[in-house]
Amino acid sequence: MSETTYTEAELAELDSIARQIDIDAPADRVWELVARPGWYVNDGAVEPEPDLRYEGDVAVVTLAPHGEFRFRTVQLDKPRYAAFRWLSTPSRPVSEGTLVEFWIDERSGGGVTLRVLESGFSTLSEDPAAWLKEREGNDRGWAEELGCAKAFVESGAAQADAGS
Repeated sequence: MSETTYTEAELAELDSIARQIDIDAPADRVWELVARPGWYVNDGAVEPEPDLRYEGDVAVVTLAPHGEFRFRTVQLDKPRYAAFRWLSTPSRPVSEGTLVEFWIDERSGGGVTLRVLESGFSTLSEDPAAWLKEREGNDRGWAEELGCAKAFVESGAAQADAGS
């Protein structure tokens, strides 16, 4: 088995993941989901009532049987921008983690474009093989999670959740 080697420039480019999706819903409804720490921790569908608790300024999302995921809110600018620090996962102990940023941009024909940028993978380990492995899972995951967000918000579940 051969190990892939990367140049410094390639590693710098792999330090982040950017994705986007169009959602046929108003910005305020998308915001209700995006402003919730860790909404993207799920098993293929956004949880209307996640197992979410706070330990000081850290949000802890528990997803059985996977374990606990920790997030710190960095900035909320309703209804356009939200940023969270993904501190830990069941496979990675608490660290400063990656920065997960969301932008909600209104489209001229109605609805919004939801953009995500997760950056800082290289800070997770001095060994590129270790952080590239975590990045690989998240790279696949963001396409799925944005699809989950679209389905959740367009179904009206986000609006029902916000009203409860």
